[in-house]
Amino acid sequence: MFLLYICRMKVKLLQIGKTQQGYLVQGIEFYEQRIKNYISFSMETIPTLKQAASLTADQLKIKEGELILSKLRPDDRLSLLDERGKSMTSVGFSEFLQGQMNQGHKQLVFVIGGAFGFSEAVYKKAIFQISLSDMTFSHQVIRLLFMEQMYRAMTILNNHPYHHE
Repeated sequence: MFLLYICRMKVKLLQIGKTQQGYLVQGIEFYEQRIKNYISFSMETIPTLKQAASLTADQLKIKEGELILSKLRPDDRLSLLDERGKSMTSVGFSEFLQGQMNQGHKQLVFVIGGAFGFSEAVYKKAIFQISLSDMTFSHQVIRLLFMEQMYRAMTILNNHPYHHE
């Protein structure tokens, strides 16, 4: 289907708050190791704000947004995992990744935000928004779903038999 040339692009996943459930941590680590066989991949967790309970949803989004933006380099390509984002198939997601690679970007950063979503500043910086489902999932579960889809995309791009059509 696709052939992945030697890719120098890095992929990073930023997330707000630590993954709590052990079974999710185990699944995320499983896919992380597999993804790293194909592409330079890293994950970074932005700690949950300590005063979160005393903030309004808008204040929390602004503060989390500042933390997200502080983790980006000027040339990073930011994609948000957002319920209002574009839905796509697994093949469509692999095509999106291939397009970013073909454009020669150094790093593509995906972000899973906090419970209330993203600030306007983060939306403005983003090049793309992706919805993983029309259903609602916890931010903890979305991490595992994203990792599986990232691995699936890498296998599609490399013509490995993991994905069946």
